[in-house]
Amino acid sequence: MSFYRDFIKRIADLFVSIIALIVLSPLLVIVTIWLYLANNGASAILIQERPGKNNKIFKLIKFKTMTDERDSNGKLLPDEKRLTKVGKFIRSLSIDELLQFINILKGDMSLVGPRPLRTYYLPLYSEIQLQRHNVKPGITGWAQVNGRNAISWKKKFELDVWYVNHLSFLLDMKIILMTLRKVLKREGISSSNNITMEAFNGHN
Repeated sequence: MSFYRDFIKRIADLFVSIIALIVLSPLLVIVTIWLYLANNGASAILIQERPGKNNKIFKLIKFKTMTDERDSNGKLLPDEKRLTKVGKFIRSLSIDELLQFINILKGDMSLVGPRPLRTYYLPLYSEIQLQRHNVKPGITGWAQVNGRNAISWKKKFELDVWYVNHLSFLLDMKIILMTLRKVLKREGISSSNNITMEAFNGHN
């Protein structure tokens, strides 16, 4: 049993999320209105099911940076055509992730941990990759500060599992400081081939 991992980390998450939501509340209201207008009347908030610790499904909350535009067959247009200029700016500063402080407050997530991905990826993970779910997912993590969407899925999962096996107070502090630097530099937002990260298929 790790005292930091099982006790202190949760207390720190609660303290930070409460303070963040209070301080950021004016910004969250402004961004909500701004995205509602930019998304052509579509919702400014996106709620998706994601797997958390021990694969428990929870509802992740984030700002919606894409429209719901579809082609003549009713299929959603590619990401690059639905991502608005406002949405791209919001993503570049990671503002779209700020609503996840609500998930932290609820206990679904932690400030630092592997990013929560889509539920349909679960059957595609190897046994080793599934170890990323041995801890709560985070707003930021070791993979995010070492490449984010600019690295391969394989490398990303290797970094996630490494974090799980080396979780500590000092490592979390290092990740938080590196995150601030990455956000200011706007690094790793997109992969080399897509405006967002390409889908994981179990091999890439």
